Amino acid sequence: MSAKQSWIASQGTPLQGTLAIPGDKSVSHRAVMFAALADGVSRIDGFLEGEDTRSTAAIFSRLGVRIETPSASQRIVHGVGVDGLRAPEGELDCGNAGTGMRLLAGLLAAQPFDSVLVGDESLSRRPMRRVTGPLSQMGARIDTEEDGTPPLRIHGGQPLQGIDFVSPVASAQVKSAVLLAGLYAQGETSVTEPHPTRDYTERMLSAFGVDIEFSPGRARLRGGQRLRATDIAVPADFSSAAFYIVAASIIPGSEVVLRAVGLNPRRTGLLTALRLMGADIREENPGEHGGEPVADLRVRYAALRGAVIPEDVVPDMIDEFPALFVAAAAAQGQTVVSGAAELRVKESDRLGAMAHGLRTLGVTVNETPDGATIHGGAIGGGRIDSHGDHRIAMAFAIAGQLASGEVVIDDIANVATSFPGFDTLARSAGFALRAA
Repeated sequence: MSAKQSWIASQGTPLQGTLAIPGDKSVSHRAVMFAALADGVSRIDGFLEGEDTRSTAAIFSRLGVRIETPSASQRIVHGVGVDGLRAPEGELDCGNAGTGMRLLAGLLAAQPFDSVLVGDESLSRRPMRRVTGPLSQMGARIDTEEDGTPPLRIHGGQPLQGIDFVSPVASAQVKSAVLLAGLYAQGETSVTEPHPTRDYTERMLSAFGVDIEFSPGRARLRGGQRLRATDIAVPADFSSAAFYIVAASIIPGSEVVLRAVGLNPRRTGLLTALRLMGADIREENPGEHGGEPVADLRVRYAALRGAVIPEDVVPDMIDEFPALFVAAAAAQGQTVVSGAAELRVKESDRLGAMAHGLRTLGVTVNETPDGATIHGGAIGGGRIDSHGDHRIAMAFAIAGQLASGEVVIDDIANVATSFPGFDTLARSAGFALRAA
């Protein structure tokens, strides 16, 4: 797929209908990983058919795990046990998947064989010392480039020791990497975070029979445990749903229902922020999929007002900021965001890219090192560089629905990493979005 595909977004119609959002990317990554490490056969329903998650599944196939695909969004994983992975031939390509690379670093650091993790151009720029640092404290040997970026060259055969790790960053990926290494380490491993982050790893390890203690901001497990095969139903991805939640909230006349969306409490800060701004979002038919809370979301248009976003919800919406910035641009008054420095080191500098893109469309944005003030008002047309960041590309597809002129969005190929078919679903709901 060409890295330089583009979209043209322009004013469409009010969004209507019931929308099926693809499976949760974070849950899909972990489901295939933990099923591979389990004793027995696990079935995964709702697996995200995105490039990121397929990369993770392909890596485990190369590590000796048999994975069947009876139909789209289904996987049957024949687990090999925690000690059953085999040495791969050649490098293991994580594609664009930061989650895949960081979690695999923790897992592969404990194996008896060497391995090398590589990624695409975007992933190859992302910081990995935040993971390799604590893993080296446990006894792992992982080499990076001089600036701490991939490839990760992992030296196998290192005995690991459990640690009590106090993380300087609020990152579910760092926490998960340490916990996965901890499964293989002598003694106990614990992680304490500066702010609570998503607990997908903890919930799913528990579902696979691991004795793990966890509460917001802290997790602990002992090494030497085995995983028991289990069946996982993957909920709809909240970060993907976020684009339609925002779109329906800001496009007059819209009303949509999003089915069975994962509502992990460490994931849904966007709902808190949008409700502060006056959004009309209702939760219906609550339930649970694979240890994760889910509900249908009914979203109606509402005239949003600017707000000061509380810093304590920021860690719970780190992937949703591109969508929030568009909601803020469409709101009346100003929206103030702070405490979001983590956005500088995502697939792109998301703060800088969103601020620059909105200014291109005529929106006033004042950047700070850890946030921005967005002055809501009219949105104009213009040309946007998504910097290969799927979430920025989708956010500006929403902005185009309110713009007075066409919004051209360049470099959108990576949307397929997290939300294959985004443009098709968007058009069916009422977006005016076409390939350039």
